[in-house]
Amino acid sequence: MKSEKAGLTRRGKVAVAVAGVALVGGGTIWFQVHSAAVAKDEKEAAALQIQMKQLELEEMRIRNAQASSDQKAATASAEKVQAAVDKCVKDSFALADKGYGPPSRSAVVADCKQQYETVDGSLMTAASNVQAAGRGAGGAGSEGINSPTLLGLVAGGGLAIAVFARKGKKADA
Repeated sequence: MKSEKAGLTRRGKVAVAVAGVALVGGGTIWFQVHSAAVAKDEKEAAALQIQMKQLELEEMRIRNAQASSDQKAATASAEKVQAAVDKCVKDSFALADKGYGPPSRSAVVADCKQQYETVDGSLMTAASNVQAAGRGAGGAGSEGINSPTLLGLVAGGGLAIAVFARKGKKADA
């Protein structure tokens, strides 16, 4: 009997070496492909982030232009109202001098303001647009309970009552 040596034969050693080289080579190639894909994804993400920032900047420019035009409209409307009030005050004092009684200056001014500020609704519309534009994203939380919140609270309360009522029926049975 021939004693066999423990270990691999020459052919087995070559096979293990070839498998090791293939494994290391495959791992290296996979790592390079994976690294390239990750780098490509990072570049695309950075490009998308830049595009989002540009869109936000453009949106901000549009909002600022709209707020500016609304402010100009409100100012022009306020100037028209003030001119009308001034004319009304002047005309009212001209009538007061003709014998219709001596109204106080503050009463005449208050009457004229009330008359012309309620007539010109564009002032209120422009002012509300400017106020709404000035609120921005933080303004929604300062308005109190809104309809969806109220609806959610009512629905949650109704669901809780229904669950407790049902448990009460099961306990009685």
